[in-house]
Amino acid sequence: MHVSANPTPPATKKRGTRRRLLASAALIAPLALSACGGAQPGGATAGGFSAWTLTGSQQDAFEASFEQWNEANPDQGISAEFFANDAYKEKIRTAVGAGNAPTLIFNWSGGTLADYVANGNVVDLTGKVDALEDRAIESIEQAGEVDGAQYAVPNNSTQPVVLYINEKLFDEVGVEPPTTWEETLDAVEAFKAEGIIPFAVAGQSQWPYLMWIQYLTDRIGGPEVFQAIANNEPDAWSHPAVAEALTRIQELVDAGGFGDSYGSVVADANADAALVHTDKAAMLLQGSWVYAGFKADAPEWYEEGNLGFAPFPTVDGGAGDPANIVGNPANFWAVSADASEEEQQAAFDYLNEYTLNEESIDKFIELGLVPSTDDAGEAIAASEDAEFLDYAYGMVQDAPNFQLSWDQALAPDQAQELLTNLSQIFQGTVTPEQFVDNMNATIK
Repeated sequence: MHVSANPTPPATKKRGTRRRLLASAALIAPLALSACGGAQPGGATAGGFSAWTLTGSQQDAFEASFEQWNEANPDQGISAEFFANDAYKEKIRTAVGAGNAPTLIFNWSGGTLADYVANGNVVDLTGKVDALEDRAIESIEQAGEVDGAQYAVPNNSTQPVVLYINEKLFDEVGVEPPTTWEETLDAVEAFKAEGIIPFAVAGQSQWPYLMWIQYLTDRIGGPEVFQAIANNEPDAWSHPAVAEALTRIQELVDAGGFGDSYGSVVADANADAALVHTDKAAMLLQGSWVYAGFKADAPEWYEEGNLGFAPFPTVDGGAGDPANIVGNPANFWAVSADASEEEQQAAFDYLNEYTLNEESIDKFIELGLVPSTDDAGEAIAASEDAEFLDYAYGMVQDAPNFQLSWDQALAPDQAQELLTNLSQIFQGTVTPEQFVDNMNATIK
């Protein structure tokens, strides 16, 4: 039975906010794409072009797409390199700044893309990739625009942040998934009493902390709060919703909501999800991409129906719509302005013919990922993962507002200050007031 992606049930129907997930596991076995021929700047081979992207749950889909292109275009082959998330962000920043970027630059749009555009690092794609734009969800595609021109296009799944539930632990402890902040604190107390970490979070990676401040700020103050920040309005961080969100985060930390060792957990290694599927943690606030990792890393646990999911809880008196979501509308390809005209044209052809094409859609769905295309509904319905994929696809379609991850929406220097200060909030070494002052100082 299909249920709305963002239910707000009465207290007597709390169990309805989660889903049991039971399907056969499909193990993800990454393939190796090796470069051949003489290396050029950015990793391109003679006669071809280059692409850098991420390891993880989406890698198989990218590899399949690259291989499809290479088979049809042996004289213009794609040389692909894959990096862990955190390592990639540092490497691509250096490469772009040095004029040594790959032809296809994987990015999150937002502030980083705007920075690339301002510095002339990427090509205006307007009118060059119309075939791809016809396939993509328009609202997602628009995230790749800067000043009305298309500088990046979606290349993979749409990625709302979901609250994952360990159904086994909830049943054992006799707790219902929380729908309000008060119920969240009650659940924390119940799990802590049983020696179970209430929420896994990959603190060493820092960026997973963003999911907490984003959802809480939106639930409390609505999307206008961060929009003012993104617009660099003076003292925008001083909105009361920001300080209240930070206060609630520290309240959760002090209550033992994340356990004692969350600062050493790394997201790139899926260590946060591992705490859930090894029954050490009850919940995880993470992106939709983590679903595929659960299937691959814990097939027996998954097949037993132990994985559920739910919306982020509401905050009493909050102004934000409970259907609002946060995350990444998608990831994007931009084309390097430092690539040769031949490389750029080959990249345009690849984007038009192979990015988010029918084969890619099928591959994303096979991996338990939600394609960022308009016509994925029928394929999702036929998938063994239809329950989760339909839920996540519905979250995106039904959301009044889909807020981009703050570290990507802001300029890179502001984003780094945000991650540093937010980490200190979780560590308890700065107060919400100090955080607000520190971040207001970054507004230009």
